Amino acid sequence: MTARDTPQGAPRNTARDTTPNNGISVTHDLEPHDWSNEETAAYEAAIEAVNGAVGAYSARIAAEEAKDAPDPAVIEAARTEQGRLAKERERLRSADRDQIAEARSRYAQLAREILASLT
Repeated sequence: MTARDTPQGAPRNTARDTTPNNGISVTHDLEPHDWSNEETAAYEAAIEAVNGAVGAYSARIAAEEAKDAPDPAVIEAARTEQGRLAKERERLRSADRDQIAEARSRYAQLAREILASLT
């Protein structure tokens, strides 16, 4: 039985619901894509670079919170950047080699800069 066949008001098994805009999954909108091992590794490295920058901001937050008089603006700015990075991570597209290469480089450098500023 599909969602179209389900009588009005009848409970639906949303765990397997693949109808568009069901609020559960976006995978039904994805186009097929064959990943090479290189693309897979590069994409994962880009994700890890973003995660590394998020982690560096966590270290900045922890360092600021450990101070006798933490600056709330520093903490808020770091949290804002973490949110921005999460959105950037979601926008990464495995098939866009230039975007992936740029993300790997930029976010790895950002993490190094943030961590260096803490010492």
